[in-house]
Amino acid sequence: MKVYRRYLGREASAAILLVLLAFLVLFSFFDVLAEVKNVGQGGYKLRHAFAFVLLRLPGRAYELMPIAVLIGTLYALTTLARHSEITVLRVSGLSTIALLNGLFLVAAVFAGLTFLLGEYVAPPAEKAAHQMRLKERGRMVGQDLRSGLWVKDERSFINVRVVLPDTRLRGIRIYTFDEQAKLNSVIEAAAGEHVVPDGWHLTEIVQTTLSSDRAEVQRMPEMLWRSALNPDILAVLMVSPERMSLRHLSAYTKHLADNRQTTNRYDIAFWKKITYPLAAFVMVALALPFAAGPARVAGGAGLKVFSGVMVGILFHMLNGLFSNLGAINSWSPLLSAVTPSALFLLAAMGMIWWVERR
Repeated sequence: MKVYRRYLGREASAAILLVLLAFLVLFSFFDVLAEVKNVGQGGYKLRHAFAFVLLRLPGRAYELMPIAVLIGTLYALTTLARHSEITVLRVSGLSTIALLNGLFLVAAVFAGLTFLLGEYVAPPAEKAAHQMRLKERGRMVGQDLRSGLWVKDERSFINVRVVLPDTRLRGIRIYTFDEQAKLNSVIEAAAGEHVVPDGWHLTEIVQTTLSSDRAEVQRMPEMLWRSALNPDILAVLMVSPERMSLRHLSAYTKHLADNRQTTNRYDIAFWKKITYPLAAFVMVALALPFAAGPARVAGGAGLKVFSGVMVGILFHMLNGLFSNLGAINSWSPLLSAVTPSALFLLAAMGMIWWVERR
């Protein structure tokens, strides 16, 4: 039995890696086309566009891994069935559960690879890609508001006009309120640089202190400002929640919760990060029923692979749909993250049961 597991694992793994490579080449081609329009802005050249696309490949591989597992496993099983190898295994006494267990070993390898990519490789590569592009284009971190970036820290609201790629700040305003939500002071600084562990070195300071009947203005060349705001939190704002590591997601979610801000989007991304690698097990279970039935008929293998592509695209779309719906409707983060995989797992179980009954 160990022989068939090694053989099945080798065939399925080779097919999965081949499909993943094909997807990466295809998506990289479209990414390069999308980046060409930025060539010529500042010092951004064609080599920078290629470097940007290459740095984003780990993130692409992380996103596409479940689809590649589904299509690769489906192709491998369909090929084995067409050569009657599945039939030989079944006649030799191999049950559907035993075959599924063999596929689960393959899924475990790719689930582990997906977790490593999503946690340790893709986030720093994604951050490096954006920093490189920002630097070469001569631009700073984009903000949603014209007034810049806004962050809440306890009873203070911080407005930063510009965040440099190395997380140095330019054009800082700090609005501090008292317990009655009355404005106490406004600090304006030309620049800020982080000082370990929890401080910022601000320069060219204008501090306005408000009292009940007057305002006092004080100018200082520099000051040390203590805040929970740190470069890790600022770096988080440059990467979408889906591309962040669990550590950064946890830290930023805690920061938002401490300041009584909504965390639903980041909670969903956190649970999705945990459960997404497990989709590999769902995909191999979903591919198994396709290997049953006549495989020698004309177009049978091609039709099954095409069906796998459509199912993979549907899974990818549902993942994004439930994440967005969960964030909009304040659904349970765990429910929003696991629902697509749970639906496909139920479909796989139903299909396996139907195949076994035939």
